[in-house]
Amino acid sequence: MEQFNLGKEYKELHRRYPICGQLPIIGITANFNDGNACLAEAYYASILEAGGVPLLIPPYAGREALIETLRTVDAVLLSGGADIDPRYMGQRSDYTLLHTINPKRDEQELMLTLLADDRRLPILGICRGIQTLAAALGGEVHQDIYAALGDGLLNHDQSEERGVATHSVLLAEDSRLRAIFGCDTLAVNTFHHQAVSRVPQGFRIVARATDGVIEAMEATDCRSIIGVQWHPESFILKDGNRCMMPLFNWIVDEARLYRRAKELHRRIITLDSHCDTPMTFADGYNMQERGNALVDIHKMDEGGVDAVTMVAYLKQEARDAHSLAAATAKADALLDAIAEKVAHCGPCVALASSPEELGLLKSRGVRAVMRGIENGYAIGRDISNIERYRRMGVVYITLCHNGDNDICDSARGCGENGGLSSFGRDVVREMNRVGMMIDLSHAAETTFYQTLELSTQPVVCSHSSCRALCNHPRNLTDEQMRALAAKGGVVQITMYKGFLVDEGEATLDDFMRHLLHAVAVAGIEHVGIGSDFDGDGTIVGCADASAMRNVTRELLRAGFSDEDIQKIWGGNWLRVMRCVQG
Repeated sequence: MEQFNLGKEYKELHRRYPICGQLPIIGITANFNDGNACLAEAYYASILEAGGVPLLIPPYAGREALIETLRTVDAVLLSGGADIDPRYMGQRSDYTLLHTINPKRDEQELMLTLLADDRRLPILGICRGIQTLAAALGGEVHQDIYAALGDGLLNHDQSEERGVATHSVLLAEDSRLRAIFGCDTLAVNTFHHQAVSRVPQGFRIVARATDGVIEAMEATDCRSIIGVQWHPESFILKDGNRCMMPLFNWIVDEARLYRRAKELHRRIITLDSHCDTPMTFADGYNMQERGNALVDIHKMDEGGVDAVTMVAYLKQEARDAHSLAAATAKADALLDAIAEKVAHCGPCVALASSPEELGLLKSRGVRAVMRGIENGYAIGRDISNIERYRRMGVVYITLCHNGDNDICDSARGCGENGGLSSFGRDVVREMNRVGMMIDLSHAAETTFYQTLELSTQPVVCSHSSCRALCNHPRNLTDEQMRALAAKGGVVQITMYKGFLVDEGEATLDDFMRHLLHAVAVAGIEHVGIGSDFDGDGTIVGCADASAMRNVTRELLRAGFSDEDIQKIWGGNWLRVMRCVQG
């Protein structure tokens, strides 16, 4: 045996790796036997071969420790091991069919899977791991395939060595798994008697054995999750067989992208310019609880969102004196309610109304909520309300909503004012004077161009998309986006399906098409993100604030630099805010 020279190896390590933090960390769940956590060498050998850093996650009861672990890792590998106890899926257990079960491991890994999914971490489930995915995310597992499916099954508990393939699986057409391996049939090994019987919502079956047993599933909604029933790790130790390395290369590559997005979110201010979460207040919204609303402190943390603008939305109604007074009172109440919800959440979130405040909160690790008003109907005919709202901390007012008002014409109105009314012109001047951002989302084209001409400051569209890709009157034409950019403004691409696609569900790919088109037309300095969450904004692949890091991953895939992503994720919006606020 050659003598190990610690000093030499130490120096060589630092010569080869002068910069730390480049390799993605893959958390691997450990088996648990006789009070000892353990992991087969093949798992971490495969991750190392793929260029990742393996980190063992032993089974423990501390839930807070799980969350901190998931802040550290860049992907999760759910390893094989004991049977899943069906009681954790609400099924009665038939212990005559089960082999070894391990409640301590079940309870931790089911929770770990849910928390990892909340954070949109890449996940690879192997053997028991695919069953854990199914159990945690709403699918079902056969307690025993032979009892459930009857005679005629393959032998799924081979006696051959672990690195020997004993049967084949057919990979589904257009599946991520088929693309990973570059073939339609794959030779695999097999060591199980449980199997997934029903995949969770948002997943598809992507491989079956010749006897029909489900051998693999993958997420269909932009989540990087794959589960396989065989043991791909076992092949690497069989004469260095790398036939399964494409799967480990995939999870490490996804982890590397996730790590880049995560590190970028740590450095920059990520800002969503428009959400309608106050519309959920009547249902008992609590920002501190992870509930049905699409934006709360947990989802912001999971998605790496630093700041959101919650708006006091007002439906356009009658414009008599009584109705106008009621609209102003409603806006006041909603703005106060936003402040109360934030105050109730404690020190982890705070109100902000300027770029300087956002930067200070970011440095302290505190999430920020800004306030806006959606529909200048709130002003009534009292122009002094504009300065009053600015003093309250309101950062922008959307001049109108779906209907003409006393200020201007709406994209969904009747054109009664011919664009800006005389009062509307005074409103624009006053908003310029007090440092209030002018939002032209929902505005008619006449209103849009007249406001651009009159305003001495850049203007914004807090939640709009591209009419060239979706012919909706609320969307901006290419000419409008160019004019907005020439004035120094910014268009914030939204996630409402009606503004992204002509019909059907919208996806993250559709959102990216609009964003890329806006960048091509208006320029990188004039595009941002305004989700419209809780106001019908939600898309497949970015359904709520917890999935916002998916946008960053797609921007990275598209080749945007860190500097450009910073501009899109809030830099452009903050530039306009600084200019307007003076």
